[in-house]
Amino acid sequence: MTVNPMLASLPRPIRVPLVVLLLALNVVAHVVPLFALTLLKLLLPLAAFRRACSHGLVAIAESWIGVNNALFGLFTRIRWQVEGLDGLRRDRSYLVLCNHQSWVDIPVLQKLFNRRIPFLRFFLKQQLVWVPLLGPAWWALDFPFMKRYSRETLAKHPELRGRDREATRRACTKFRHLPVSVMNFVEGTRFTPAKHDAQASPYRHLLRPRAGGLAFVLDAMGDALHAILDVTIVYADGPCSMADLVAGRIRDIRLHVCERPVEPSLRGDYENDAAFRERFQAWVNALWQAKDAQVGRMLASAAGPARGD
Repeated sequence: MTVNPMLASLPRPIRVPLVVLLLALNVVAHVVPLFALTLLKLLLPLAAFRRACSHGLVAIAESWIGVNNALFGLFTRIRWQVEGLDGLRRDRSYLVLCNHQSWVDIPVLQKLFNRRIPFLRFFLKQQLVWVPLLGPAWWALDFPFMKRYSRETLAKHPELRGRDREATRRACTKFRHLPVSVMNFVEGTRFTPAKHDAQASPYRHLLRPRAGGLAFVLDAMGDALHAILDVTIVYADGPCSMADLVAGRIRDIRLHVCERPVEPSLRGDYENDAAFRERFQAWVNALWQAKDAQVGRMLASAAGPARGD
Protein backbone atom coordinates (compact mmCIF):
# COMPACT_ATOMS: atom_id res chain seq x y z
CA MET A 1 0.00 0.00 0.00
CA THR A 2 1.26 3.49 -0.85
CA VAL A 3 1.90 5.63 2.23
CA ASN A 4 -0.35 8.65 2.62
CA PRO A 5 2.17 11.42 3.44
CA MET A 6 -0.42 13.45 5.35
CA LEU A 7 -1.07 10.61 7.84
CA ALA A 8 2.50 9.31 8.09
CA SER A 9 3.75 12.87 8.57
CA LEU A 10 1.41 13.75 11.43
CA PRO A 11 3.26 14.82 14.59
CA ARG A 12 3.97 11.82 16.78
CA PRO A 13 1.88 13.07 19.75
CA ILE A 14 -1.13 13.05 17.42
CA ARG A 15 -0.25 10.10 15.20
CA VAL A 16 0.53 7.51 17.90
CA PRO A 17 -2.67 7.95 19.98
CA LEU A 18 -4.67 7.94 16.75
CA VAL A 19 -3.08 4.68 15.60
CA VAL A 20 -3.63 3.08 19.01
CA LEU A 21 -7.29 4.19 19.01
CA LEU A 22 -7.92 2.84 15.51
CA LEU A 23 -6.19 -0.47 16.32
CA ALA A 24 -8.31 -0.83 19.46
CA LEU A 25 -11.50 -0.06 17.53
CA ASN A 26 -10.49 -2.65 14.94
CA VAL A 27 -10.09 -5.24 17.70
CA VAL A 28 -13.57 -4.54 19.05
CA ALA A 29 -15.15 -4.41 15.58
CA HIS A 30 -13.86 -7.87 14.74
CA VAL A 31 -13.87 -9.60 18.12
CA VAL A 32 -17.59 -8.97 18.72
CA PRO A 33 -18.78 -10.81 15.56
CA LEU A 34 -16.08 -13.42 16.09
CA PHE A 35 -17.41 -14.21 19.58
CA ALA A 36 -21.01 -14.19 18.33
CA LEU A 37 -20.18 -16.73 15.63
CA THR A 38 -18.21 -18.82 18.12
CA LEU A 39 -21.27 -18.96 20.38
CA LEU A 40 -23.43 -20.16 17.48
CA LYS A 41 -20.84 -22.81 16.67
CA LEU A 42 -20.99 -24.07 20.27
CA LEU A 43 -24.80 -24.02 20.51
CA LEU A 44 -25.53 -25.75 17.19
CA PRO A 45 -23.32 -28.84 17.04
CA LEU A 46 -24.14 -29.78 13.45
CA ALA A 47 -21.04 -30.82 11.52
CA ALA A 48 -21.84 -28.88 8.33
CA PHE A 49 -22.85 -25.78 10.30
CA ARG A 50 -19.68 -25.95 12.40
CA ARG A 51 -17.55 -26.16 9.27
CA ALA A 52 -19.32 -23.09 7.88
CA CYS A 53 -18.76 -21.27 11.18
CA SER A 54 -15.07 -22.15 11.10
CA HIS A 55 -14.76 -20.64 7.61
CA GLY A 56 -16.61 -17.55 8.84
CA LEU A 57 -14.30 -17.20 11.85
CA VAL A 58 -11.24 -17.33 9.60
CA ALA A 59 -12.79 -14.73 7.26
CA ILE A 60 -13.32 -12.39 10.22
CA ALA A 61 -9.74 -12.91 11.41
CA GLU A 62 -8.34 -12.24 7.93
CA SER A 63 -10.41 -9.06 7.72
CA TRP A 64 -9.06 -8.02 11.15
CA ILE A 65 -5.48 -8.54 9.93
CA GLY A 66 -6.23 -6.78 6.66
CA VAL A 67 -7.42 -3.65 8.46
CA ASN A 68 -4.36 -3.71 10.72
CA ASN A 69 -2.16 -3.92 7.62
CA ALA A 70 -3.98 -0.98 6.06
CA LEU A 71 -3.53 1.12 9.21
CA PHE A 72 0.20 0.45 9.38
CA GLY A 73 0.43 1.24 5.68
CA LEU A 74 -1.27 4.58 6.21
CA PHE A 75 0.58 5.66 9.34
CA THR A 76 4.11 4.37 8.80
CA ARG A 77 6.83 4.67 6.18
CA ILE A 78 8.04 1.08 6.23
CA ARG A 79 9.98 0.00 3.16
CA TRP A 80 9.33 -3.69 2.49
CA GLN A 81 11.73 -5.91 0.59
CA VAL A 82 10.25 -9.39 0.13
CA GLU A 83 11.53 -12.36 -1.85
CA GLY A 84 10.02 -15.80 -2.48
CA LEU A 85 6.23 -15.37 -2.48
CA ASP A 86 5.66 -16.85 -5.94
CA GLY A 87 3.65 -20.05 -6.11
CA LEU A 88 2.02 -19.91 -2.68
CA ARG A 89 -1.53 -21.29 -2.52
CA ARG A 90 -4.46 -21.12 -0.12
CA ASP A 91 -5.50 -24.73 -0.71
CA ARG A 92 -2.25 -26.23 0.59
CA SER A 93 -1.04 -26.81 4.16
CA TYR A 94 2.28 -25.32 5.23
CA LEU A 95 4.61 -25.49 8.19
CA VAL A 96 6.04 -21.98 8.51
CA LEU A 97 9.45 -21.70 10.20
CA CYS A 98 10.98 -18.36 11.12
CA ASN A 99 13.71 -16.74 13.18
CA HIS A 100 12.29 -14.82 16.16
CA GLN A 101 13.49 -11.36 17.14
CA SER A 102 10.49 -9.38 18.36
CA TRP A 103 6.72 -9.40 18.91
CA VAL A 104 6.73 -7.40 15.66
CA ASP A 105 7.45 -10.70 13.88
CA ILE A 106 3.79 -11.70 14.27
CA PRO A 107 2.16 -8.71 12.49
CA VAL A 108 4.95 -8.86 9.90
CA LEU A 109 4.20 -12.52 9.14
CA GLN A 110 0.47 -11.81 9.12
CA LYS A 111 0.97 -9.02 6.58
CA LEU A 112 3.22 -11.23 4.47
CA PHE A 113 0.90 -14.24 4.31
CA ASN A 114 -2.63 -12.91 4.91
CA ARG A 115 -4.90 -14.34 2.19
CA ARG A 116 -1.88 -15.80 0.36
CA ILE A 117 -1.81 -19.07 2.33
CA PRO A 118 -4.24 -20.60 4.84
CA PHE A 119 -4.74 -18.60 8.02
CA LEU A 120 -1.63 -18.64 10.23
CA ARG A 121 -1.97 -20.35 13.59
CA PHE A 122 0.74 -19.96 16.20
CA PHE A 123 1.63 -22.16 19.14
CA LEU A 124 0.98 -19.92 22.14
CA LYS A 125 1.87 -20.08 25.81
CA GLN A 126 -1.06 -21.15 27.97
CA GLN A 127 -0.97 -17.89 29.94
CA LEU A 128 -1.87 -15.89 26.81
CA VAL A 129 -5.41 -17.28 26.82
CA TRP A 130 -6.13 -14.70 29.57
CA VAL A 131 -5.13 -11.67 27.46
CA PRO A 132 -8.30 -9.51 27.32
CA LEU A 133 -10.22 -9.97 24.04
CA LEU A 134 -7.24 -11.42 22.17
CA GLY A 135 -6.86 -14.56 24.30
CA PRO A 136 -10.46 -15.78 23.82
CA ALA A 137 -10.23 -14.81 20.13
CA TRP A 138 -7.14 -16.99 19.69
CA TRP A 139 -8.98 -19.82 21.46
CA ALA A 140 -12.02 -19.45 19.16
CA LEU A 141 -9.73 -19.63 16.13
CA ASP A 142 -8.25 -22.94 17.33
CA PHE A 143 -4.79 -21.60 18.14
CA PRO A 144 -2.97 -24.36 20.03
CA PHE A 145 -2.04 -23.34 23.59
CA MET A 146 1.03 -24.94 25.13
CA LYS A 147 1.65 -25.23 28.87
CA ARG A 148 5.37 -25.55 29.46
CA TYR A 149 6.78 -26.93 32.68
CA SER A 150 10.18 -26.18 34.17
CA ARG A 151 12.64 -28.97 34.90
CA GLU A 152 12.06 -28.42 38.61
CA THR A 153 8.28 -28.83 38.20
CA LEU A 154 8.70 -31.99 36.11
CA ALA A 155 11.08 -33.42 38.71
CA LYS A 156 8.44 -32.91 41.42
CA HIS A 157 5.49 -33.95 39.23
CA PRO A 158 6.67 -36.47 36.61
CA GLU A 159 3.04 -37.16 35.68
CA LEU A 160 3.05 -33.81 33.86
CA ARG A 161 5.74 -34.96 31.45
CA GLY A 162 4.45 -35.10 27.89
CA ARG A 163 1.36 -32.91 28.48
CA ASP A 164 2.64 -30.23 26.06
CA ARG A 165 3.37 -32.85 23.41
CA GLU A 166 -0.13 -34.29 23.79
CA ALA A 167 -1.61 -30.79 23.29
CA THR A 168 0.47 -30.49 20.12
CA ARG A 169 -0.81 -33.84 18.88
CA ARG A 170 -4.46 -32.88 19.49
CA ALA A 171 -4.04 -29.58 17.65
CA CYS A 172 -2.25 -31.19 14.72
CA THR A 173 -4.86 -33.94 14.43
CA LYS A 174 -7.55 -31.28 14.09
CA PHE A 175 -5.53 -29.49 11.41
CA ARG A 176 -5.12 -32.62 9.28
CA HIS A 177 -8.63 -32.19 7.83
CA LEU A 178 -8.39 -28.65 6.43
CA PRO A 179 -5.80 -26.43 4.75
CA VAL A 180 -3.78 -24.79 7.52
CA SER A 181 -0.57 -22.88 8.09
CA VAL A 182 1.15 -23.86 11.34
CA MET A 183 3.70 -21.33 12.58
CA ASN A 184 6.76 -22.40 14.55
CA PHE A 185 9.46 -20.11 15.95
CA VAL A 186 12.13 -22.79 16.09
CA GLU A 187 14.33 -20.89 18.56
CA GLY A 188 11.47 -20.99 21.06
CA THR A 189 12.12 -17.46 22.32
CA ARG A 190 13.02 -14.02 21.01
CA PHE A 191 16.63 -13.29 20.19
CA THR A 192 18.60 -11.05 22.56
CA PRO A 193 22.38 -10.70 22.91
CA ALA A 194 22.12 -11.93 26.51
CA LYS A 195 20.28 -15.13 25.46
CA HIS A 196 22.75 -15.60 22.60
CA ASP A 197 25.70 -15.41 25.00
CA ALA A 198 24.03 -17.59 27.65
CA GLN A 199 23.46 -20.33 25.05
CA ALA A 200 26.95 -19.98 23.58
CA SER A 201 25.08 -20.09 20.27
CA PRO A 202 27.26 -21.20 17.35
CA TYR A 203 25.30 -18.87 15.06
CA ARG A 204 26.12 -15.21 14.66
CA HIS A 205 22.57 -13.87 14.30
CA LEU A 206 20.40 -16.67 15.72
CA LEU A 207 19.76 -18.66 18.87
CA ARG A 208 20.09 -22.42 18.92
CA PRO A 209 17.10 -24.14 17.25
CA ARG A 210 14.90 -26.47 19.28
CA ALA A 211 14.54 -29.55 17.13
CA GLY A 212 12.22 -31.63 19.34
CA GLY A 213 9.04 -29.56 19.02
CA LEU A 214 9.56 -29.16 15.29
CA ALA A 215 10.03 -32.91 14.82
CA PHE A 216 6.88 -33.61 16.80
CA VAL A 217 4.75 -31.26 14.65
CA LEU A 218 6.08 -32.80 11.43
CA ASP A 219 5.32 -36.29 12.70
CA ALA A 220 1.86 -35.39 14.02
CA MET A 221 0.81 -33.60 10.81
CA GLY A 222 2.12 -36.44 8.65
CA ASP A 223 1.42 -36.22 4.93
CA ALA A 224 -1.18 -33.48 5.49
CA LEU A 225 1.65 -30.95 5.09
CA HIS A 226 2.48 -29.99 1.52
CA ALA A 227 5.58 -27.88 2.12
CA ILE A 228 7.76 -26.03 4.61
CA LEU A 229 8.02 -22.25 4.27
CA ASP A 230 11.40 -21.19 5.62
CA VAL A 231 11.09 -17.47 6.44
CA THR A 232 13.92 -15.13 7.41
CA ILE A 233 13.11 -11.69 8.86
CA VAL A 234 15.62 -8.86 9.14
CA TYR A 235 14.95 -5.44 10.65
CA ALA A 236 17.52 -3.20 8.98
CA ASP A 237 17.03 -0.53 11.65
CA GLY A 238 18.11 -2.90 14.41
CA PRO A 239 16.22 -4.40 17.39
CA CYS A 240 12.63 -3.19 17.61
CA SER A 241 9.44 -3.53 19.62
CA MET A 242 5.70 -3.19 19.07
CA ALA A 243 6.00 0.35 20.44
CA ASP A 244 8.48 1.10 17.64
CA LEU A 245 6.01 -0.26 15.08
CA VAL A 246 3.10 1.80 16.39
CA ALA A 247 5.29 4.93 16.68
CA GLY A 248 6.55 4.56 13.11
CA ARG A 249 10.20 4.10 14.06
CA ILE A 250 10.62 0.96 11.93
CA ARG A 251 11.56 1.99 8.41
CA ASP A 252 13.05 -1.07 6.68
CA ILE A 253 11.85 -4.69 6.92
CA ARG A 254 13.34 -7.42 4.74
CA LEU A 255 11.97 -10.94 4.30
CA HIS A 256 13.16 -13.99 2.44
CA VAL A 257 10.84 -16.98 1.91
CA CYS A 258 12.12 -20.37 0.72
CA GLU A 259 9.66 -23.19 0.04
CA ARG A 260 11.15 -26.55 1.01
CA PRO A 261 9.73 -30.05 0.51
CA VAL A 262 8.56 -32.18 3.42
CA GLU A 263 10.82 -35.16 2.85
CA PRO A 264 9.69 -38.53 4.30
CA SER A 265 13.01 -38.62 6.19
CA LEU A 266 11.81 -35.68 8.32
CA ARG A 267 9.11 -37.77 10.00
CA GLY A 268 9.88 -40.22 12.77
CA ASP A 269 9.89 -40.90 16.51
CA TYR A 270 12.16 -38.15 17.81
CA GLU A 271 11.81 -39.14 21.45
CA ASN A 272 12.54 -42.87 21.17
CA ASP A 273 14.52 -43.32 17.95
CA ALA A 274 18.09 -42.16 18.63
CA ALA A 275 19.21 -42.56 15.01
CA PHE A 276 16.29 -40.47 13.72
CA ARG A 277 16.90 -37.86 16.42
CA GLU A 278 20.52 -37.47 15.36
CA ARG A 279 19.58 -37.17 11.67
CA PHE A 280 16.84 -34.65 12.40
CA GLN A 281 19.08 -32.51 14.58
CA ALA A 282 21.68 -32.49 11.81
CA TRP A 283 19.00 -31.33 9.33
CA VAL A 284 17.80 -28.55 11.63
CA ASN A 285 21.36 -27.39 12.33
CA ALA A 286 22.14 -27.27 8.60
CA LEU A 287 18.91 -25.31 8.03
CA TRP A 288 19.91 -22.86 10.76
CA GLN A 289 23.43 -22.44 9.38
CA ALA A 290 21.93 -21.52 6.01
CA LYS A 291 19.49 -19.12 7.70
CA ASP A 292 22.30 -17.49 9.68
CA ALA A 293 24.19 -16.88 6.43
CA GLN A 294 20.99 -15.53 4.85
CA VAL A 295 20.55 -13.05 7.71
CA GLY A 296 24.14 -11.91 7.23
CA ARG A 297 23.60 -11.31 3.51
CA MET A 298 20.37 -9.42 4.12
CA LEU A 299 21.98 -7.20 6.74
CA ALA A 300 24.93 -6.52 4.48
CA SER A 301 22.67 -5.40 1.66
CA ALA A 302 20.44 -3.24 3.85
CA ALA A 303 20.61 0.49 3.39
CA GLY A 304 20.22 0.92 7.17
CA PRO A 305 18.20 4.16 7.40
CA ALA A 306 18.28 5.92 10.73
CA ARG A 307 15.49 5.26 13.17
CA GLY A 308 13.09 7.93 14.28
CA ASP A 309 11.23 10.74 12.53
